[in-house]
Amino acid sequence: MKKLVLLFFSTVLLWGCTDNGPSGSEVQDFDRQAILENWADNIILPAFENFAAETESLKEAANDFTTSPNEQTLNDFREQWLASYKAWQHVSMFEMGRAMEIRYRDNINLYPTDTSLILENIETNTYNFELPSQNAAQGLPALDFVLYGLGENDQSILSFYTTDEDAEAYKNYVTDLAIRIDSLTDEVLEYWQNVYRDEFVSDSGNGANSSLNMMVNDYIFYYEKALRAGKIGIPAGVFSGSPLSDRVEAYYSGEYSKELFLESLDAAQNFFNGTHFGSEQKGESLSSYLEFLETTKDGESLETLINIQFETARQEAQSLNNNLSEQVETDNNQMLVTYDELQKNVVFMKVDMLQALNISVDYVDADGD
Repeated sequence: MKKLVLLFFSTVLLWGCTDNGPSGSEVQDFDRQAILENWADNIILPAFENFAAETESLKEAANDFTTSPNEQTLNDFREQWLASYKAWQHVSMFEMGRAMEIRYRDNINLYPTDTSLILENIETNTYNFELPSQNAAQGLPALDFVLYGLGENDQSILSFYTTDEDAEAYKNYVTDLAIRIDSLTDEVLEYWQNVYRDEFVSDSGNGANSSLNMMVNDYIFYYEKALRAGKIGIPAGVFSGSPLSDRVEAYYSGEYSKELFLESLDAAQNFFNGTHFGSEQKGESLSSYLEFLETTKDGESLETLINIQFETARQEAQSLNNNLSEQVETDNNQMLVTYDELQKNVVFMKVDMLQALNISVDYVDADGD
């Protein structure tokens, strides 16, 4: 009789533990290759092709500016820098293949940029961007500084490229920055096109090193560390105990940090929903995978909860100052509220979604999330 009672309570306990987990089909029954094909062909490759086109235009804008530094070419260069920065938000999460090998994200968007190192590089005219020690002196944040941060107004900034004794060195540095961004992007894109796409799609298993498992981990890592923490949490002082207003993205331009954040949030939600790049059309995705599994949490479908939370975080962010540095300095509480809304999706995706998909976290979490 005691054995029967124990068996009954064990069954009840197990049933309760899986209440928020998969309640429908089995994980292995989903067409994992279909989701990989949609990611590769309709999201990743088109996004990289778009970014490569923008970085090619960035290189051309740099050439026009250094050939004839004036207000018009400076403004044209800035406009192309912003277009490139927005396009970057759609590829930053894809740190796989060649991008992982060359630490692509660290080379393109490590901020805050090291202004002292940049000025030292220009003064000595000796630098090697392939060295890890130079990561913080290159990429889009470095361009932000040399296009906006050298002086208090456009005329003083232009003087560094026209009348300054190191004007040629400044122009060379700007050119080298743009060439480096473009060449690294071409390298990553060509690898996806010629090698990695087929490898990525064909590896449709459920092992720890399979394409889907690695991509999901990279996606959540990006959302948690680069988007949630990097763009909002670190400037708001969540991890330091005090605000750090100079740690926002595009700090020197002074007006684009919120715009870039919202662009990255859109990209993250589009990836979750399998939305084709530059289109409203959708394919197989993490959302459709969860729907297939009929995954619920507290009686609500998990994919619905995640999308609602994306929208809630977006609504909070819309109320922020366009300059997130100013927002931190004037009303940091609003930054903290936005961070809290972003954090809720870390739990939904990193805990509930990974449990439903039977995927383990493959990176070390050092900030207690």
